[in-house]
Amino acid sequence: MSKIALGTVQFGMDYGIASDSGKVDFKEVQKILGYANHQGVNLLDTAPAYGGSESMLGKANVQDFAIVTKTRHFHNLVISDHEIDLMKEDFKLSLSNLKRNKVYGVLIHNADDLLKTGADRLVEQLNNLKQAGKIEKIGVSVYSDEQLRFILDNFDIDLVQLPFNILDRRLIDSGIISKLKKQNIEIHARSVFLQGLLLMDQQSRPSKFRQWDSLWRMWHDWLNDYDMTALEAAIRHAILTPEISKVLVGVDTQEQLKDIVNATKGTLPKVPKELSTNDINLLNPSNWSKL
Repeated sequence: MSKIALGTVQFGMDYGIASDSGKVDFKEVQKILGYANHQGVNLLDTAPAYGGSESMLGKANVQDFAIVTKTRHFHNLVISDHEIDLMKEDFKLSLSNLKRNKVYGVLIHNADDLLKTGADRLVEQLNNLKQAGKIEKIGVSVYSDEQLRFILDNFDIDLVQLPFNILDRRLIDSGIISKLKKQNIEIHARSVFLQGLLLMDQQSRPSKFRQWDSLWRMWHDWLNDYDMTALEAAIRHAILTPEISKVLVGVDTQEQLKDIVNATKGTLPKVPKELSTNDINLLNPSNWSKL
């Protein structure tokens, strides 16, 4: 089976700084899923927050795929009976939309929900669904090392989805990825193309990212030195990281998925440590609107 997994946010909504085609239409979704299945891409990542993504997948008949979905973001500061009821209703609706009676995984979509009073009740409810055979693995989607360390210290989880790309060494240098592997926690990497920013040429990259021009120059020079495309370098870096089980990619067309699958084939030269940054204003897309 391929380490590639398919993120499906584009199936339900317009997403990504490099996307100019909008939400993917149903015929193209069918083509993408057919090609994915043929290539051994066997895991789909979705969420109720991704517009009509779950309904689109259910319509497309994804019985041959493992599915990971997510909880909503809870706005109250305490996890009460109300939030637990919402989670149960959401999960029931997800199964209905997906036309499945169980899923591979459910992630707490907003990791900060596990920092709230009563958060243990969310995990308890997910464990109940796991024991009932509705979920195989429970986990969390995180943004930071600090979030993840707190969660690992306080909860037993099976699966973590985390940001990971060739410019972002934070989770490697901190040792957290090695720790997850030692604890047999499955790791799914997302944002390996930094929402498409890594794949842009100098002329196409929005002007607000010029404050990192020295990093972009180093990136493009390194690619030129080894005669690699940005796609090849970015995807191989994630695929060849042994601790990572799945690498999430989002595509708008079947051809894009073909390009990604083809780009995985090959080696990767050693990535220089200076080709990295800890600047969360670049690494966390939620900060881009403030640039």
